[in-house]
Amino acid sequence: MSRPARVAAGWWFVAPALGLLLVFFLLPTLAALLLSGTDFDVYTVADPRRLRWIGWDNYRRLLDDPRFATALGNTLFFVVVAGPASILVSLGAALLVDAHVVRGRAVFRTLLFLPVVTTLVAVAVVWRYLYHPRSGLLNQLLALAGVEPIDWLGDPRWALPSLALLAVWKNFGFNMLVFLAGLQAIPERLSEAARLDGAGRARELWSVTLPLLAPTFVFVAVITTIGYLQLFAEPYVMTQGGPANATLSVVLLMYEEGFRWWNLGYGAAVAFVLFAIILVLSAAQLLLQRLWGGRP
Repeated sequence: MSRPARVAAGWWFVAPALGLLLVFFLLPTLAALLLSGTDFDVYTVADPRRLRWIGWDNYRRLLDDPRFATALGNTLFFVVVAGPASILVSLGAALLVDAHVVRGRAVFRTLLFLPVVTTLVAVAVVWRYLYHPRSGLLNQLLALAGVEPIDWLGDPRWALPSLALLAVWKNFGFNMLVFLAGLQAIPERLSEAARLDGAGRARELWSVTLPLLAPTFVFVAVITTIGYLQLFAEPYVMTQGGPANATLSVVLLMYEEGFRWWNLGYGAAVAFVLFAIILVLSAAQLLLQRLWGGRP
């Protein structure tokens, strides 16, 4: 078979996948981009002739919108605080589960992964009880120490950290499995050589394990950052963005503008600003890894 014939056969093989991507991803994305340049709202739904092209006005409006600034700050709080916390908890759990002295590692692995596959509605019921200002378990424990009860979800100062704690607990199991795969890919002979050279557990972890986990760290950091930038379910189920927008995230704001208030043009603009932020942060993480000599 000639080379042109092989190339043509390859294109025919990938054509169904490319067609699906075009219909279900590229065309909707292009439509949303065009929508972000219009004033599409609930009145346009009733009468499409009211639709107007307004160019960059939706994006300029974002700069003066205090709710967008609040939502962006809340989302970045999750990225900066909950993201590293989730990675550290995941790494610690993976090291414990991977330790040879631990028996029943499969059981621990399953138990620690359960929060990931548990529906958030069921999780919310349990955590709402834990956070209840009068009968919640956390406040009962604080009362034993003589500390006044805290309105975890009703006080704007505590609502966001409370949701961050829930998000870390809910999501760390997935990263733990990724770290476990990275740990099991490290050749055992390297650890044995370090121990023969007199390295203790801490030295082995710092000089052998963590450097070899660098590509895994990059992957986990990127997907964790993207996940928290797209935070939606936790504030939607637990607080609806309250109190006083203290837990409003960018995606929740986009949902409210697009599907609660039917400002679809403005909601599409929010979505593309978030897309740009995700693209920039992900590229920056990969670039930093290259500068530090890793292999992303």
